[in-house]
Amino acid sequence: MGADRDFAYGAAAGLLGDLLLGDPRRGHPVAVFGRAAGAVERVLWRDHRGWGALHTAVCVGGTVSLAALAASALRPSRTASAALTATATWAVVGGTSLAREARSIGRALEAGDVEAARARLPHLCGRDPQALDADGIARAVVESVAENTSDAVVGALVWGAVGGVPGLLGFRAVNTLDAMVGHKSPKYRRYGWASARLDDLAGWPGARLTAVLAAAAGPDPRGAARAWRADAVRHPSPNAGPVEASFAGALGVRLGGTLSYGGRVEHRPVLNGRGRAVRTGDIERAVRLSRRVSLLALGVSVAGRAAARRILAKGRTS
Repeated sequence: MGADRDFAYGAAAGLLGDLLLGDPRRGHPVAVFGRAAGAVERVLWRDHRGWGALHTAVCVGGTVSLAALAASALRPSRTASAALTATATWAVVGGTSLAREARSIGRALEAGDVEAARARLPHLCGRDPQALDADGIARAVVESVAENTSDAVVGALVWGAVGGVPGLLGFRAVNTLDAMVGHKSPKYRRYGWASARLDDLAGWPGARLTAVLAAAAGPDPRGAARAWRADAVRHPSPNAGPVEASFAGALGVRLGGTLSYGGRVEHRPVLNGRGRAVRTGDIERAVRLSRRVSLLALGVSVAGRAAARRILAKGRTS
């Protein structure tokens, strides 16, 4: 029970720290990991899946091992253990930065400054901003808020509940590595395959929980459930599909459709075709829904960890 309380206090403090402080402008732990992963890549890169799998194992395995050593060393002190959990949670969640970037773009659109919004969009997602008008930018922001609620907050909390500090840092390592090498460019199509597949696996539970909580916390639960059931499987991403479809239904908007990445045009299926087109004001609605989902995810993760511990304890004594 002590470990459960340490996780509960630490995760809550870390999420509060993110809410109050956001990400540091310099020296962010995720950026440090990114530089280390880049150094490993420079040594290992070959146009081969096996070498990419080794890169993934070294980077993710090393992160989890170091986190496990730190957690083990501090376990005798409940205060130190909770502090480590709080620090790790603050380091891996990114809800405040996500909200700030989304709102910054929203303010530019409300002021009619589409060029400023285009300039800010790459800070949030990888779309080609010059190919988008104001409504297209707003749609891209809402989709990014939905997907990153899962990737930047909920998924980390889920794995923290499962594995403590190693789970928190391991999930962020997987997610960051996928962003670095997991895309289908000529350089990384084979080398990044293992990172992309591992990210799909690691993101699966958080994406489903995000979709459930978006339906529960949004203004149209039935619409969210209907869009998730009807449209999620049509999305090319097994994890972004449920999240974006649920957000679309909850907010009553249409997501998906034609988009452009790195000069490559994609025609994705429309999510929640019954909804209306995204407007600038929907950015703020998406951010608020993301906040509610994040807080609910903290509660579910803490309660789920405690319940699992009790079930395991009863199983050992029976």
